[in-house]
Amino acid sequence: MNTGQHSRAGLPFRAGLPLNTGLPWTVLRLHRAALIVWGVFLLAALGTLVWEVEVTADAVRERISACAGTGGLCRLRVAIDYGGTISWVSTLVYYSFFAVAAFAAGALVGRELENGTAELAWTQSVSPTRWLAAKLAVPALLLVAGGTVFVLMFRWAWTANRDLMGDDWTFDDVFAARGPALVAYGLCGLGVGALAGVVVRRSLPAVAVACGAMYLVNHNLEVHREDLWPTVGDGVHPESHYWPMHLVETGIVLGVAVVATGVAFWALRRRTG
Repeated sequence: MNTGQHSRAGLPFRAGLPLNTGLPWTVLRLHRAALIVWGVFLLAALGTLVWEVEVTADAVRERISACAGTGGLCRLRVAIDYGGTISWVSTLVYYSFFAVAAFAAGALVGRELENGTAELAWTQSVSPTRWLAAKLAVPALLLVAGGTVFVLMFRWAWTANRDLMGDDWTFDDVFAARGPALVAYGLCGLGVGALAGVVVRRSLPAVAVACGAMYLVNHNLEVHREDLWPTVGDGVHPESHYWPMHLVETGIVLGVAVVATGVAFWALRRRTG
């Protein structure tokens, strides 16, 4: 087959480059729409944080000053306009691991196993293991890079005008978005989604399984978060416990990601002999 053409199953080949060498480029081309959506979503989130801190905060303070003599309810409503927007940004990015799991289970792995595209790739000198590794490596790198930038930006935005914020470090989205747990959840969604795709081999059922599994992981960690580190005094966690608790949760989530990814490779090798 001419490497300058497209295969009948829709696998793009980079001109002059064997498929087993250009597989990451193949992944980028096949899923460029999803990657563009992720990039636009992340840029919009970052842009909103910058706008709120650099523009909206001053306007909010002016409105609060205008509330003088009208009672605390006026000031509260104005502050909610600022803190609520930042809170929504962190919430959407935090729970985007559901979208990652759905993408990995459906489009990234499940659909190609379901329609036979993966088998065609394996006939082009690409082993199933290498195929799955390339499928996961590209989005994993983007998740780590994008997630890290967002965490740094969110930490800056969250601390910039604390008097205008109505949340604290114990809020679920804030707890994750201020550190590497945010990236860990994204990688976990990728690994769990890949496992669901390999095992179920049908895109829509795999999406349901992956999202359900991620819900269980996240929900149980949020419910039992206070048990991740010993309390002090009358059974409370001071803010100094943030990093110990955060790192323990990050380690658990990364552990799930590693196990899920490892089992996905094992299951794929077992199915393909």
